Parts: sequence; C-alpha cells; structure tokens
Amino acid sequence: MFVDTAKVLISAGKGGDGSVSFRHEIYVDKGGPDGGDGGKGGDVIFVASEDTNTLADFRYNPNLKAEEGQNGSKANRRGKSGEDLRVKVPVGTIVWREGEIVADLTKAGQEVVVAHGGGGGFGNAHFKSSVRQAPRIAEKGEPGEAFEADLELKLLADVGLVGFPNAGKSTFLSVVSNARPEIADYAFTTLSPQLGVADVDGSSLLIADIPGLIEGASEGKGLGHDFLRHIERTAVLLHLIDIYADDIPASYKVIREELTRHNPELAERPEIVALTKAEGLDEDLINMQLTALGEVATSDTPVFVISATAHQGLTEVLRAAKEKVESVRQKEAELTPIEEAGEESGIPVIRLNDRQLSESWAVTKDGDRFIVAGEKIERFARRTDFANDEGVNRLRDILSKMGIAHELSRRGAESDSIVVIGGHEFTFREQ
Repeated sequence: MFVDTAKVLISAGKGGDGSVSFRHEIYVDKGGPDGGDGGKGGDVIFVASEDTNTLADFRYNPNLKAEEGQNGSKANRRGKSGEDLRVKVPVGTIVWREGEIVADLTKAGQEVVVAHGGGGGFGNAHFKSSVRQAPRIAEKGEPGEAFEADLELKLLADVGLVGFPNAGKSTFLSVVSNARPEIADYAFTTLSPQLGVADVDGSSLLIADIPGLIEGASEGKGLGHDFLRHIERTAVLLHLIDIYADDIPASYKVIREELTRHNPELAERPEIVALTKAEGLDEDLINMQLTALGEVATSDTPVFVISATAHQGLTEVLRAAKEKVESVRQKEAELTPIEEAGEESGIPVIRLNDRQLSESWAVTKDGDRFIVAGEKIERFARRTDFANDEGVNRLRDILSKMGIAHELSRRGAESDSIVVIGGHEFTFREQ
C-alpha cells in the first residue's frame, strides 16, 4: 500500500541520573564522593533508504522512542548511554514539526538527528570543592526531545508525467520503463503514484506517473489532489494529451492552471508536451492538433506526437527529456554550496544541543507565584533533584549568581514565596 503522509510521536531518550556515593575504604568511615554521571539518552535518527518507498509502516507503528541513558553508580562509574533509534524512511521524506521543517532527506544514505537525547546528570563527584568536601548533590538526567511530527513523502524523480485521466500516462510508463502500473480504458486507473526507470542512450531516467488531474484538482477535486506534491521535485514535466481530445488548447491550459495553483514554481518548470495515441492517425488531423496546441504552448516547449502501444516517437521524447534533465541538474549543482568534508548539505536545524544556551531570563508574577523563564535557568531546573535539599539549595545559589534572586526580591518575593521554573516549584529564600 502506498502511503505518503503519516503522523508519528518521536521521543529521544532521557539522560540517566547522576549518583550520590562515597568511597568506602578500610579504616576510613566515609571517603570522598565517587558518584558517577548518568549516561546520555539515545537520539532518534532518520536514515533515507532506497529499500522502502512508502510511509505505510508508520501508520501502524507511530511511536518512535529511543533508549534512555542509565544512571551513574558508585566508584565514578558513568551510566551507559542509551542506544540511538535509527529509523529508515523513503528518500524524499520531509519531517515537519509544528509547521516547520525539521529534516528533508533527499539522498540515499543521508542521516539526520531529528530528536536529541537528554544529557546525563552529574554525580556528586562532580561537585567536590575545597569548601564542599562531602557533597550530597547529584543532578537528574535531562528529558530527551519529544514531539509529534508529520511525515510527508515527495517522490524524487527526473520526469513527472502529468495530464488528464486516461491520457495514456500509465501506458507510456509501462512501455518505456520497468514499471507495471494497472492499465485500463477508463479514467482514474492509477490510484497512486508509480515510478519507473527508462533507459535512453546508455543512461537512465526516473519517471513518476501521477494520478490523472482534473479541473479543480488543486482545490481538492478528483484523485490528483493528494498526489500533486509528488511533481514538486521532478526536474522536468512531461505533459501528455490525448490527441483525440475535443479541445486540445483547453486540455493543455486546464492542467497548466492546476499546476500553477498548486505551486506557482511549477509554471517555471521545464516542460515537454506529447500528443498520445497517434497510431494510424491521418497526417492532416495530426497537423491540425499540433497547430491548435501551438496556439497556447510557448515556442520553446518541445512538442511530440507519440504512440506508446505502437512504440512510435518514444525514443525522441526520452532523449528530449534526458537533455532537459541534465540541464536542470547542472544548474542545481552550480547553485548548491560546496559541501564541507563529511557533511551533507541541507536544511540547517538549530537546537539547544547545537548552540550556546541563552543566559537571558525574565520574571513574571502570577498571583502569589513567581514564574522564571529562560533557556539556561530552565535547564538547571530540569537537572535539579527537587527531593534533595542540597540540590534545591544549589539552584537557589544559581539564581543568586545570575541576578535572578535580586529581581525576585525586587518584585516582592519573600522567604517561602513559591518560585516556578520550567514547571518545577520550590520555595524562595531571601539572600
């Protein structure tokens, strides 16, 4: 079953908690702190694979969760990091999060971390100092990134076949390639996009057959609406028109208008037009239809007359498509920035894990509670064990060092006032 959209829940692993432990040595009642750090949570990594061409599996398995990091332990033993979850997706998959693109996997083998695992918490060995010889502080591991994502598959093909239902697209694809789409003498035979590889002059073209379009397809009419996305990435459009159509210019303009309404950039896409089913047709009628088409098609649009069943004109069409595809790919290569060694070019995704956390913060009052917001202070709160008094006191010290405690006092906070940071509540202590 071909599925090109899916909704999934992505959860990276939580980091392991740090440990509170002290060395136990012979004749020494309590040695120094030796609690180890927690392990990092596993990432969720999407891998573009040519082994799959549908998102159907995600309809039945929508929960993608990486392994959690293990807790630290005594003797400075660090917890084991959680295993990354590697998820195979078809080449051409886009990952959306709240309307923004998280990843766009356009090359086989490309890998993108779509959700980062949480960092492990520090054990108490990390907090030993000249004034704190026996700290009983350990941090909690941070939660991994978790969100609902929309997956969208846009087929990556060299040539996209467009046209009305029953224009001969499936027949053309079955003759020139290895694809075997369902073919019948009625409209809407093709119910899902089909891919085929056509050989021409020692090279090959990947051709996508899109379900037939009708007037209003860009607004949701007919079967083509759900599949218009699949021609957005094709280098060249091959527009097939039934030569027996009553009004060739009208047929051509309707499809062009639907493509433009769906995505204005498609109007600029290189196009080839082919009049189909021309086997045994009178030369005068062919010329009449060509003349009519010439009234609406641009002068630089190649026009061919073909018959897929009779294998007429197919090589010429494929050669013209190959030439245009090579021209497009060359221009794309010239516009693509030079890739850094070992890195894939693509959409940059900036996350908290990838950049310096902002130290800016803000304090607001909500009734008798004081809300503190800010990237860095919220991260400290996530790593605080609020069941540990020493851990909470450490957070209070951080509030003081960052100047937040002074602002809380200025805003009216007193001892035992409730302070909320990142959803965690604790009582304020005046300095």
